[in-house]
Amino acid sequence: MSNSISTGGVHHLAITVSDLNRSTEFYTRYLGFQFVADFGPKKMFSNGSLLLSLAPPPDPSQAIEDDRFSENRIGLDHVSLSVASLAEMEAAAAFLDEHGVTRGEIKDLGEGFAIYVMVIRDPDNIQLELTAPYS
Repeated sequence: MSNSISTGGVHHLAITVSDLNRSTEFYTRYLGFQFVADFGPKKMFSNGSLLLSLAPPPDPSQAIEDDRFSENRIGLDHVSLSVASLAEMEAAAAFLDEHGVTRGEIKDLGEGFAIYVMVIRDPDNIQLELTAPYS
């Protein structure tokens, strides 16, 4: 065996949400995820390259009332989803604006990264980032 585990791409992302219906609406309507299956209280979705699991807290008695995501806690900071181009990101920005979804500005991270990024937040304040390569 080698000195480390050889991993590939992300297989799936599981997110605990406060309102499953509200989050389902957000991820399907705005980010193009399609329903795949129910697994008890969990719902699985796919965008063609990533499986996404949305679920209520596994132990509701341990859930923090009115909790909101914060990247300042230990754990997840953000999830970055790819779009094909700057033009597609600009179209996404216009779409989000049209639907009243708060978003950040499109930022050019420079030649070192060769990408553009734009931050949006889901209904639980989870920071999502759209990333587009330089063309």
